[in-house]
Amino acid sequence: METIIHVWPMPNSHSHAKLHCGHTIMAAVIGKNGVTTSKHEGDMATPVGQFTLRKVFYRADRTHPPHTLLPVEALTPHDGWCDDPASPSYNQHIIRPCPARHEALWREDHLYDLIVVIGYNDSPALPGRGSAIFMHLKHPEGTPTEGCVALTEQDLRTVLQSGATAITIHAVEATPV
Repeated sequence: METIIHVWPMPNSHSHAKLHCGHTIMAAVIGKNGVTTSKHEGDMATPVGQFTLRKVFYRADRTHPPHTLLPVEALTPHDGWCDDPASPSYNQHIIRPCPARHEALWREDHLYDLIVVIGYNDSPALPGRGSAIFMHLKHPEGTPTEGCVALTEQDLRTVLQSGATAITIHAVEATPV
């Protein structure tokens, strides 16, 4: 049986949400522009829908691997994610250096010390429809993401340990009371 977590945007807030994992409710941060049903590259919004959780990456020099049903891989300084719609590697894990536009997964800050790849726009990846949608660690000040779902490290580890294999990101209109 698939274990699904749910993200509900908070009313009257573009970037705050609640993540439901079983009977536990956690504070989450989403895209600066809230959620969208028509995601496109650079819109700073989190896509609405149900998506498979694909894989976990972590910084072995900063933290330990999580307990999860998902595949787990330690990051290296050469890991990146292609966000160039003109590239055949669009919305895929890449090894740097890479000529296509991409973001480094090995970061100076701690946001990507633990990353869960959300299976958005990846089967197949449609150019320009959005890339690099992850669950990752929250910024210490709780600033919005560029479209990802961010949690504290403790909460993200709880989600992974729960056996979660999918995520449903709901539209604002569907927010429960």
